Amino acid sequence: MKNSTLLGGLSPAQFLRDYWHKKPLLIRQALPGFIPLLSPDALFELARRDDVESRLVTHFKQQWQVSNGPASELPSTAQKDWTLLVQGVNLHDDGADALLRQFRFIPDARLDDLMISYATDNGGVGPHFDSYDVFLLQAHGQRRWKIGATQDLTLVEGSALKILKNFKPEQEFILEPGDMLYLPPQYAHDGTAIGECMTYSIGFRAPPFQELGEAFLQFMADSIDLPGRYADPDLQASKHPAEIDAGMLAQISDELNKVRFTEDDIAIFVGEYLSEPKASVFFESPPRPLTLARFTVALNKRGVALSRKTQMLYRGKHVFINGESFAAGRADKASLTLLADQRRLDSEAAAKVSTDVLEALYTWYEDGWITLG
Repeated sequence: MKNSTLLGGLSPAQFLRDYWHKKPLLIRQALPGFIPLLSPDALFELARRDDVESRLVTHFKQQWQVSNGPASELPSTAQKDWTLLVQGVNLHDDGADALLRQFRFIPDARLDDLMISYATDNGGVGPHFDSYDVFLLQAHGQRRWKIGATQDLTLVEGSALKILKNFKPEQEFILEPGDMLYLPPQYAHDGTAIGECMTYSIGFRAPPFQELGEAFLQFMADSIDLPGRYADPDLQASKHPAEIDAGMLAQISDELNKVRFTEDDIAIFVGEYLSEPKASVFFESPPRPLTLARFTVALNKRGVALSRKTQMLYRGKHVFINGESFAAGRADKASLTLLADQRRLDSEAAAKVSTDVLEALYTWYEDGWITLG
């Protein structure tokens, strides 16, 4: 990690050992002299797009209201008590993507997105908790944070937001630009803007096991192989026609128990699941793509980089990119894992790729998954 101030002088190993999933950490001037990556107007423009997730939260006349984007109309910036939340800004801005990548001491499989919250004076989303870890970086103006390790996660009934009913803050901080607050999962917090402010949230993926289980069973449905058909040549005359026969249950149970999940099955599922783009993500192909021959020349001169929107992971021989997977040989895997870890191949590394990898890179280039460096 290049920035020694990001974790307040702690190494990633020290932070993970002492704070991650355990307790909050306030880091004054994590990014000294930080300047917002986007102006409010640029953020508002993003929120108007239908390929960007956004929410408008208002607390006018003590009533919480939430509306999902695209945010075609926003309240006046002179009006108090409103907040605009724009998800996945890293997918649309190079600076936001570079900032998110400073947190890659956490694996990409866990790193989610960078959300920007714009708020007018007194704006916020009420006391709440998140089900995942989060870093809250103050980008512009001031925000007052009240936090507490509450055990009572009861929510206000009938509210448009998941607001804690019995929030009891234990600590209070005012964050200035460049300051950052880390909070572990389910740590209650309430942020309120002091004047106009912008806060950047670096969030992490923590999928529910129920969701993973349902998705895994759907994934495995295509690979189950149970030949044959139910048969009962020794069937006896039934005394109770409506009763399901014990022999039928036993035979079906024996067959279903032949279904086995291997570690390879689970690895492939996890890689495809965690690299799958969100529903709002769309890739753009080059308007005038190069031929394979010209692409090869350009690749050898310039190298390639993953698109901001591309998620590339690997495990063992398996490589995953944007929800797709394939097995790679040892030589090919070396270049592909380098691309995944560094999110780019320089011209020297790119010039050494095999014909198979070159063809894959060209397909990804045509699909907008990678760009020439």
